[in-house]
Amino acid sequence: MAKKTQRPEKNQHSISGDLIHILVVEDERHLADSIARRLQEEGYAVDVVHDGEEGFQLASSKKYQLIVLDLLLPKRDGLHVLRELRRNRVQSMILVLTAKSTVEDRVEGLRTGADDYLLKPFAFAELIARVESLLRRQGVEQSTILRVADLELDIETRNVRRSSRSIHLTAKEYLLLELLMRNKNRILTRREIAEQVWGYNFDTGTNVVDVYVNYLRKAIDEGFPKRLIHTVRGVGFILKDE
Repeated sequence: MAKKTQRPEKNQHSISGDLIHILVVEDERHLADSIARRLQEEGYAVDVVHDGEEGFQLASSKKYQLIVLDLLLPKRDGLHVLRELRRNRVQSMILVLTAKSTVEDRVEGLRTGADDYLLKPFAFAELIARVESLLRRQGVEQSTILRVADLELDIETRNVRRSSRSIHLTAKEYLLLELLMRNKNRILTRREIAEQVWGYNFDTGTNVVDVYVNYLRKAIDEGFPKRLIHTVRGVGFILKDE
């Protein structure tokens, strides 16, 4: 039976005033709940199921703008679900999640009807970016600009500016900054940051989060009178605009 998540925690995304609904079909319950929670935080309404049979039934009977579909599922494998949904002319965007990493596997999934393909393990920041990209293709209006104080990030072009200065970041620095900006004025723990930027099975025993926060500080705070990135001792980090 489908597990309903709570209402979205941020500003709700919508098409013509209707809430955006996403279905997550993933048998690894901890991961499924983490995906749902992260999507919910971004303002989407999310349903979760843990097997291919229920996923197929729900996707066929209810209108979802997007389906996040694992391939290795009990009862019905994800590829079969994907094939049958497309055969039945279900128009939802479908983002496939899988541990299968060969080119042949990805090609098969895309040719069967997937709109995008994300390999496990993945960073939640990338998942959100792919979801937003797919929804834009469906005509969902979403702002591509994030702003905190005089810092600006364009999620479509990946351009970052502070005041009149253009800032060049590495891929991981960019994902870290995007995460902090999306959660401005909210403390993020090191574990949250590691899962979002490096992946849900990341080894949190390393100091890589602190290292990259320091890199990011040098890029966006050095040379400016106001610091935006702050350390909360013993907890994590926060990007503040006040």
